[in-house]
Amino acid sequence: MSNATIELLESHRSDRSFLATPVSEDVLAQVIEAAHRGPTSINAQHISLVVVRDPGHRARIAEIASGQTWIGKAPVFITVVVDFYKTSLAAELAGKKQIIHASVEGFAAGAVDAGITLGNLMIAARALGLGIVPIGGIRQDAQAMIKLLDLPPLTFPMVGVCLGYVDKPAQQKPRLPIATYRHDETYKKAHLLEEITAYDKELMAYWRAIGRTDGLPWSANTANAYQQVYFRKTAEVARSQGFAFEQ
Repeated sequence: MSNATIELLESHRSDRSFLATPVSEDVLAQVIEAAHRGPTSINAQHISLVVVRDPGHRARIAEIASGQTWIGKAPVFITVVVDFYKTSLAAELAGKKQIIHASVEGFAAGAVDAGITLGNLMIAARALGLGIVPIGGIRQDAQAMIKLLDLPPLTFPMVGVCLGYVDKPAQQKPRLPIATYRHDETYKKAHLLEEITAYDKELMAYWRAIGRTDGLPWSANTANAYQQVYFRKTAEVARSQGFAFEQ
């Protein structure tokens, strides 16, 4: 059965080549409204978006994210902010003291809802003909993002996304087999190494097909990243913003 929404989701790719063509306010407003209508834990709506169009600010964000030049080239960059400052004002208005931000659960709820927001932003943007690429690299120096965006206490810049009209479309990468992703009733681990080994070969074939001589197998690439905490300042900056992880 053909379905336009399913086809859009299944055609996902991260585009990193953008035209200078501006994104109109009408298109941008539709993208943001679609994200705004997404669910949040207990309807707390503890997410805010900061939209950056200014070329100088986008260039600075590219530096913060370890030199990802496409941030400076995409006409719009949106930062998804976990916002317990907003909810703290609501708690004060109700005569209560907010403590959820001082817990792992609070940070987890914020991260989950930031992910939902990011997904809605990407889907809406692509539905309107834009290309996107999500940017977790802003957490490389979250404090610099906080300063640039003038974020108040009890907020954290969790992730960003570039939006713009695509110049050279990206190739769609192959994925791990669906058997490594879908587990019916209980987690199935017996064949994971076999499936990963096969995927490593498939991904290397993909790199060769597109002329990428620096492409690595999935296992090696993931191991290189996960043998370290690659954004080491996240916890430190989150604590300085008023978050805590003791509960």
